[in-house]
Amino acid sequence: MSDKPSVLFVCVHNAGRSQMAAAWLRHLAGDTVEVRSAGSAPADQVNPAAVEAMREVGIDITDQTPKLLEYETADSSDVIVTMGCGDACPVFPGKRYEDWKLEDPAGKGVEAVRPIRDEIRTRVEKLLTELRPTA
Repeated sequence: MSDKPSVLFVCVHNAGRSQMAAAWLRHLAGDTVEVRSAGSAPADQVNPAAVEAMREVGIDITDQTPKLLEYETADSSDVIVTMGCGDACPVFPGKRYEDWKLEDPAGKGVEAVRPIRDEIRTRVEKLLTELRPTA
């Protein structure tokens, strides 16, 4: 892993869980970690309930758009965190993988998304301490 590790968050639509995880990591790590997110079948827009849930904690993700998972992005990432993308996520030898079992926020209101957002924050904080053990 380089001095600036790269983390890729992947879910099917890249509209909820992976967008919230990427936003938390950008918020908590600043420019010390390269943050990426993508989906195996990206949606047209970020889930409005995820946008609202993140806005409630002072993080604006309205400028984000779902992106297609590309081989090069995954291959050049140090850590790949999957969130329910199943067999659509490619496996690259030598990469660190984590599979976060999280409820899918698709079709849910902000009340149901808040606990998912908070669980993602907890997991991102743990990941960040592992990436920067001396921080």
